[in-house]
Amino acid sequence: MTTGVLDQRQVSAEEAVATIRSGDRVYVHAGCAEPEILVNALVERALGLHDVEIVHLMTLGSAGYAAPGMEPHFRHNSLFTGANVRSAIHSRRADFTPVFLSEIPRLFTERLLPIDVALIQVSPPDEHGFLSFGIGVECTKAAAETARLVIAQVNPRMPRTLGDSFIHRSKVHYLVEHEAPLIELKPEHSGGPEIRAIGQHVAELIENGATLQTGIGAIPDAVLEALGSKRDLGMHTEMFSDGIIRLVEAGVVNNERKTLHRGKIVASFMLGTRALYDFADNNPLIELHPSDYVNDPFVISRNEKMVAINSALQVDLTGQVCADSLGHLNYSGFGGQLDFVRGAARSRGGKAIIALPSTARGGTLSRIVPVLSPGSGVTTTRGDVHYVVTEHGVAHLHGRTIRERAQALIGIADPRFRAELRAEAIRLCYL
Repeated sequence: MTTGVLDQRQVSAEEAVATIRSGDRVYVHAGCAEPEILVNALVERALGLHDVEIVHLMTLGSAGYAAPGMEPHFRHNSLFTGANVRSAIHSRRADFTPVFLSEIPRLFTERLLPIDVALIQVSPPDEHGFLSFGIGVECTKAAAETARLVIAQVNPRMPRTLGDSFIHRSKVHYLVEHEAPLIELKPEHSGGPEIRAIGQHVAELIENGATLQTGIGAIPDAVLEALGSKRDLGMHTEMFSDGIIRLVEAGVVNNERKTLHRGKIVASFMLGTRALYDFADNNPLIELHPSDYVNDPFVISRNEKMVAINSALQVDLTGQVCADSLGHLNYSGFGGQLDFVRGAARSRGGKAIIALPSTARGGTLSRIVPVLSPGSGVTTTRGDVHYVVTEHGVAHLHGRTIRERAQALIGIADPRFRAELRAEAIRLCYL
């Protein structure tokens, strides 16, 4: 790529962020696509700025704008909270906005949360001038299309992904050419026998020809590991990680029986390692689309045998699911859980699954609880849940009474807590 190709808009990171003004709302490309050179350059000029709002989904890179002492200069607004900003939110130096992932692009396009500046990371332009958003389209495409100012890190290491995943260079105001390794998220290998048991229980609910939504972490990895004997699976998921590569290469995931985007893995972003990025580069098997399409429950429901697999922090005895908070403390966000739960529920032959270990804190705390902890948010309502899975089995809740739900959930709780849960269920008049 030459200066002539990028023309006079090719500048340094410092020159690009110098155009950001006090009072601006700045969107940062999420996940492993975070343009760290632009973020770091912005933080470096903090003393010259005040009241700049930083908005993004979970990022995995640096977040110097949320550090103590940055309050006069930056205020972070988390649309999905990651570890790098969690302490800032808990100490009231940053904010959290509860919102479904499918609805975030509309916050930008309908100017409910207007974006002044979008900091993005893209692949080099193709022969037609189109740059790919690479490993993350999600809400970034809407932010870039509506921002007053778009600043892009152009990185040759960003894969060129296909689908609705491009922005033309004429729409980018400043291009910062900078080659650097992309952020990687290594697969978890902490899954013990309990996690493997959860993966096996979930796999038993998945039929041949199903279309899957999975996330990232030990439980999704365990589910993928347990699918080796399945056939003709498809993927329609907000995100995927390295575990999908093995299933594609083994022919387990071939997308041939999908009823929407047949033959394609459809997602809006990916979190993984260089091996995943290389697998996705210019791969016609994979299409990335914005979150308001991928996560639209009505779009999801067009996939027959749609299976949504999501996790939780707590489930109460009526089936209410908390996945985004620890009591009153924000932990993550809504993400796409309810989007996919509702989409799968409306799919012909679909299944909505919540999978979680039965205990936390080294087995000292039950995740199946009589009532959610005070202050906890209900991420997924008891009316939406179909299946809850722990290492002890499967509780089928859909269409069941409160009494039947309590009995089923006690049955998959850790045996050490079952007597206590039963006593509480009786006290609450569930049993």
